[in-house]
Order: sequence, then C-alpha cells, then structure tokens
Amino acid sequence: VLSNVKTKGILGEILLGNLLEQMLAPAQFARDVAVTEHSLERVEFAIRLPGPDGATGRPVWLPIDSKFPTQAYPDLLEAIDRGDAPAIDEAGRQLEREVHRCAKAIRDKYVNPPDTTDFAIMFLPSEGLFAEVLRRPAMIETLQGQYHVMVCGPTTLAAILNSLQMGFRTLAIQERSNEVWNLLGAI
Repeated sequence: VLSNVKTKGILGEILLGNLLEQMLAPAQFARDVAVTEHSLERVEFAIRLPGPDGATGRPVWLPIDSKFPTQAYPDLLEAIDRGDAPAIDEAGRQLEREVHRCAKAIRDKYVNPPDTTDFAIMFLPSEGLFAEVLRRPAMIETLQGQYHVMVCGPTTLAAILNSLQMGFRTLAIQERSNEVWNLLGAI
C-alpha cells in the first residue's frame, strides 16, 4: 500500500485530519486553507488562532502539512534489514535531503506572518519516521532555525494539540471573566 507516493500522502492527510477532528472543535481548524490572501497555495490543515483584533478580527493560521518522504525512508529500512552500512549511510543522507526539501517547501508556501504564525508544523504520519528524523544529529534544530518548521509525529502532534486546547480554554475563561468584570462594574 505504501509503495505508491500518492497513497502515502493520502494516508498521512487522513491520519492528520483524524487527529485534528478528535482533539479540536471544528471551529478551531480548517482544511485546505489559503493562508495568504490571493494565493493559489493551500495548506492541508491550519489551526485557527485568535488574531491581533481578538475574536472578531481575522484569525492567524498555524499551518500543518503532512509529509511522507517518498522513497528515502523505505530505502533506509531495507538497508537496515540487510545490514548494508554504505546503503544505510546513503539512504540516511537521502532522507535528510528529502526532509529538508519538504521543510523548505512548507516555509516558502505557508509561513507568511502576520497572516500565519512565524512557523509551521510538518506532520510525519509514522512514529518510526519521526524517530529517525529525531535521531539525525542537529536536524531538528536546523529545521526549526533555518526553515521555521517544527516536525511532529502522531503522538507529538497530539501533545501539541492538547496544549493548544488548554490555551483555547484559558482564553475563553479570560474573555468570560472580562465580561463578568465589566458587568459587575456597570452594576
């Protein structure tokens, strides 16, 4: 099933969509978002954050794009199974190039402050792939520093979404407490 590039992309998008639907309310995220006005580029998913004008203004989007490096990761797994050290090194370098290419594409297409956050999330739909990217020396720091892209696997994304959900609740409580304070002040 995962030998087809298109199938891998669809699988990642479905998994990402399911995670977002389970963790966030429908009003807190959107699918196929044009994060920049008058742009034809659309990110798979984006989380709606309150904009500078508060709840009534335009939202600030946190872009999330699912990526599954086409052939590099399966090649790496095959080389590891064979115990072929030169092939492992080459497949590892290819995986790094592919992940860097994906991060650059995400940054160039979807990171556009003030319409978006100053970073985006690259979702890797496999915990094994995510662990392999984490294992690479200084790769995460480079992706975050150079491309402003945070890499997440399914478990890590769930933790980030949970943190955002807590932030949304805190914001709602603050908004309600301001209304109560203003009402008490008027009384």
